[in-house]
Amino acid sequence: MNAQRARQILQALIQGVDPFNGEELAAGTVLQQADVLRAMLAALAALERGTARSARRAQMPSNVGRPWTQEEEMALINEMQSHMAIDEMAARHGRTLRAIEVRLEKLGLIAAEQRVTRNRYGNLASEAARGAPSASLQAADDPARGVPAALSRSIQTTSVTNVPSAFNSNVR
Repeated sequence: MNAQRARQILQALIQGVDPFNGEELAAGTVLQQADVLRAMLAALAALERGTARSARRAQMPSNVGRPWTQEEEMALINEMQSHMAIDEMAARHGRTLRAIEVRLEKLGLIAAEQRVTRNRYGNLASEAARGAPSASLQAADDPARGVPAALSRSIQTTSVTNVPSAFNSNVR
């Protein structure tokens, strides 16, 4: 059964209609109970999310998420040395522009500030490449706890007032 047909059946059942003959369902059936209706609505929403995800994935290059092979890295190095455009490399490798730039940066062929795509982790990579220390990179380990000092301060100042009492009993 395909997702479209499953959606049609669920929609009919949610509306109280037999999906096969179009007649109204008999009163008092289990399908009219609130929990069952909520479950069918959740299933319908999950189907729709899956369909939307599949549509997004279909628009992505073919090798998105796949690990890089040594052969592919060597080809990338050769392409960079022959001054091939990065967007052409992306098309040739079935990768996103960001993936190509990240791999080139990892291979030491470009610097972080040469990238045209945004670093999704903020500016940490480009700050580190320029030698600018960032707060999270500077944080020294807290020897007493074995955690970064910034995280340790965050833990100490975190309020536990909204935590249910069952979880709050050991916190004093």
